[in-house]
Amino acid sequence: MKRVSITGRTTLIGLGIGFILFRYSVYCLVASLFIGIGVGLIIEYILSKKSNIT
Repeated sequence: MKRVSITGRTTLIGLGIGFILFRYSVYCLVASLFIGIGVGLIIEYILSKKSNIT
């Protein structure tokens, strides 16, 4: 799996959740987007560490 696809997928998940929460506040949309990017970067980091060990 490519690194970009992990970040892209989690960003889209965050964006989808953000659109659901958009009716409450625009800040929920922005926060969900940043959380999606952050989760994707953390997953990439963990997977890169595992691939370096083996």
